Amino acid sequence: MENRSHGKISLEGNSSDKNQFTAKKASWRNQLQKITAGLSFLLLIAMAGCSSGPKTKNPCVEISTSKGDIIVELYADKAPKTVAAFLSYVEKGLYKDASFYRVLNQDNQPSDAAKAQVIQGGLYRSAKRPELPGIPHETTQATGILHLDGVISLARTTPGTATTEFFICIGNQSGFDYGGTNNPDGQGYAAFGRVIKGLGTVRKIYNMPETDQYFDPPVPIYNIEKL
Repeated sequence: MENRSHGKISLEGNSSDKNQFTAKKASWRNQLQKITAGLSFLLLIAMAGCSSGPKTKNPCVEISTSKGDIIVELYADKAPKTVAAFLSYVEKGLYKDASFYRVLNQDNQPSDAAKAQVIQGGLYRSAKRPELPGIPHETTQATGILHLDGVISLARTTPGTATTEFFICIGNQSGFDYGGTNNPDGQGYAAFGRVIKGLGTVRKIYNMPETDQYFDPPVPIYNIEKL
């Protein structure tokens, strides 16, 4: 009787161990599934980060030049009229075979002038210069986009005359902001985006040979395309 009793207890003990082991296996399986799901999620994020287009809330364009590519985020939420006009030029292919043709640096400006550091590009040295209506002037006071390092802005004569010509700031250029000293009318220039990749290319272009503020030779812009 005791042996049988012990045998019975032993069997009951084996059944309990087996149930515990089964429960642990289920727990391990659940944990492994969670880990696998987590790794898959991280892999998807990594793959998304490696995709060709930048992940921004605003539209971006790529300026392809002979010195490298420049990616610019356009602040459509802050300067909608300027961005809409610029993108319309891009979509029409106006910047194909354009150039960076002008540079302002510390050495090529009059000693009594308000100094600036920019590279200017567009269609000025291009065979095609279509007649276009001026873009309504969006001041930095209205948009809040200041002329900081890498910011892109429209060149102009009087307010509302800007079209295809643009410049990129090298360093902070507060003289181009509303009320700044670089334009006598005090309205500043219409900043509308900023370089998010390729600032090294911008500086490489800035340091190219120039004569009397004009690159010699101009730096080719192969095209500007929306990403």
